[in-house]
Amino acid sequence: MRDIRFLLKTHYTNSRALLIGINQYKDASPLSYAVSDAEEVRDILINELSFPRDNITYLVDAEATKDHLLREFMRFTMADIDLDERIFVFFAGHGHTRTGIRGEVGYLVPYDANMKDFSTFIRWDELTRNAELIRAKHMFFIMDACYGGLALNRNLHPGSTRFLKDMMLRYSRQVLTAGKADEVVSDSGGPLPNHSVFTGHLIEGLRGKAATEDGIITAGGLMAYVYGKVAKDKNSNQTPHYGYFDGDGDFIIQAPQLAELESSDEKDLDSLIVIPSVEEDYSKGNTTEKIRKVKSLLASDSAAIELHDYLIEEVSQFLASTSDDSFKMQGQFSQDELLKRVTRYEEVCNDLSILTACVAYWAKPIHKAILQKILARSTDRLEAKQGPAIWINLRWYPLIIGLYCAGIAAVEGKRYDSLSNIFYAIIGYSEYHNRDEFFVEAVANGISDLNSANVFKQFPGHESQYVPMSEYLFKTLQPKLDDVLFIGKNYERSFDEFEVLFSLAAADVRKQRNANTWGPIGRFGWKHSPHDDGPLKRIILEAEEMGERWGPIQAGLFGGRQDRWKSVASEVLQKMGKLNWW
Repeated sequence: MRDIRFLLKTHYTNSRALLIGINQYKDASPLSYAVSDAEEVRDILINELSFPRDNITYLVDAEATKDHLLREFMRFTMADIDLDERIFVFFAGHGHTRTGIRGEVGYLVPYDANMKDFSTFIRWDELTRNAELIRAKHMFFIMDACYGGLALNRNLHPGSTRFLKDMMLRYSRQVLTAGKADEVVSDSGGPLPNHSVFTGHLIEGLRGKAATEDGIITAGGLMAYVYGKVAKDKNSNQTPHYGYFDGDGDFIIQAPQLAELESSDEKDLDSLIVIPSVEEDYSKGNTTEKIRKVKSLLASDSAAIELHDYLIEEVSQFLASTSDDSFKMQGQFSQDELLKRVTRYEEVCNDLSILTACVAYWAKPIHKAILQKILARSTDRLEAKQGPAIWINLRWYPLIIGLYCAGIAAVEGKRYDSLSNIFYAIIGYSEYHNRDEFFVEAVANGISDLNSANVFKQFPGHESQYVPMSEYLFKTLQPKLDDVLFIGKNYERSFDEFEVLFSLAAADVRKQRNANTWGPIGRFGWKHSPHDDGPLKRIILEAEEMGERWGPIQAGLFGGRQDRWKSVASEVLQKMGKLNWW
């Protein structure tokens, strides 16, 4: 059978919808806002999302009988439905669940249902089975009702990325329901008057609150947005249920740039979609439990694959939590907003940075690829963006924390092999770079941009410091690293040694590329003077005494060559003497 992707287009040829709202039932108890919910969704589809009015079937109250509803649904199975269409199905009304010998069975309750006769209900799986007969590539079912029996999966995990046009070439059947079997729909008290909690948040999402900064709204993004809002709404006792029952594409609700991406036949222009974070997806325990898990996996070579999967899931969560949806690039700068963003970045990168430190400290040779992949993948969201430079540059902050945590841990454990793996992890080629970059040089450039903007000088208590970022990280990272590695009083020495090696490794990479021999100067800079032996001089002396036996050289730093090390150390030492900090 020919792959359907080769038959589909990267746009929709038509858009259709079936909308049902039932306030007044023949037998069941009435609802207050189901009809107004369906009406508002209809207006949004027509007026804001370009659904042709004639392609929308709208059934309310007595019109929404079982026979009528199923007949209109089966209308989508007709031959005039094109492969490249999208179909939107919305139901606001009662749901019902009955437990059978194989589990729960979910039902929708039509207008004429007899509450004592299940044959008058509509089984959910009757719709899913019949969806196989519908040619349209994308269908999105939204049910403002609570019921069980939905066999759904999550084909798109938080932090995953997909190309927009490619999603248009993949079949999908997606579902979002207001709640599960044992929950009661909140028919009022939502964010909008005259709408249920669920549909109130749905409406706000459709109107733009679920959009990415590029204005893209997908079913995946909308489901994540509604889930988070409804689950946390003070007037809600329900938890939405969502996912796929078939396919792996994504129903595209709005994508303003799609026409432009299709404009060239010579170039395959496309745009990556970031799958938003959904808290329900991720419940691996607290930080302490995660650390214990990673340590146990590091202890066994046979657990390397499990460790890889465990940590990549953490990276995926980190990427989702640091996406542009969570940290908007637009907006005016203010000190309050700066401090809020820094705090939030620290929160979302905490677990990943600590787990990476564990790997750096206890890694075996088999874990080298895992350590490098964690770091390389963590940079996936750093393509060029538009917005205030300070917000764009600040996106490097969680990567800086990750580098420092892993690097300090490696130095503390004398694991220079781990440090080498960290520094020389390759960030792959992209349209924004004409070559691969090493992690060490990419983070060094990020620090340079932040320092040029004097970002950390705007932190209270750091206004007059020579190296405010280094000073801030020195205090901020100590408790978390000490809790895991029990560094104690050796922390400052390990911190300084890491910063020296980081600076010199970055300078060495630049030197090899015939660029200015420069690396970030941290706290070790003001500890250096012509008259005192600071961390830099101490490390240079140690390297001279050890020669080829010096740990960093043996581990491959500076190409494993003493001459490279001596050359870059000499140049950086000369530049340090010109800082005029004494």
